[in-house]
Amino acid sequence: MNENTGLTRPSRILLLDDERLILATLGRGLRSAGFEVLTAESVEEAQGHLSTSERPDLAILDVNLPGSSGLEFALRLRELDRIPFLMLSAYSEPAYVEQAAQCGALAYLVKPIDVLQLVPEVHAALARATEIKELRDAREQLQKALDSERDISMAVGVLIVQRRIPRKAAFEWLRQSARQQRRRIALVAADLVREAEGV
Repeated sequence: MNENTGLTRPSRILLLDDERLILATLGRGLRSAGFEVLTAESVEEAQGHLSTSERPDLAILDVNLPGSSGLEFALRLRELDRIPFLMLSAYSEPAYVEQAAQCGALAYLVKPIDVLQLVPEVHAALARATEIKELRDAREQLQKALDSERDISMAVGVLIVQRRIPRKAAFEWLRQSARQQRRRIALVAADLVREAEGV
């Protein structure tokens, strides 16, 4: 089991760089460290990996790539695929580092980089990515709970107005209706609110 991701398989790393020597060297080193490695020399090839069941747990991207920027691809990983990433570059200028940080990079590594330096960065990034995912999941669950609570409160308000009954009776009506329909009360409430809004 992988200690960083809680998976039963080795962590899968997508390595994207247009320099074959770097791909070969870093890929071999990461495999020796126990990672499963997918390599790509272009954004198109990397996108091909994303369209298969071989979803990476982490991507390591070169900033400068032919045809398409590594930063543009990083944004896609963050927004669409929710895959964490590290940026790899021959440039150490603060502007590049700032751009990578704004895109959501977990680290910015300057080439040439030794595999012995890279492996701890990968472990740290995987651990940080797990924390971020747990926080995101918790936030989404909280938002769902808040939305459900809001729908229930609004549905009770609708029933109070429509049926001219007290709050307790309105909630009881909603609860009984959910039980009869064998649905969650939040779903029945959301339907009632939509009906009242004419949606």
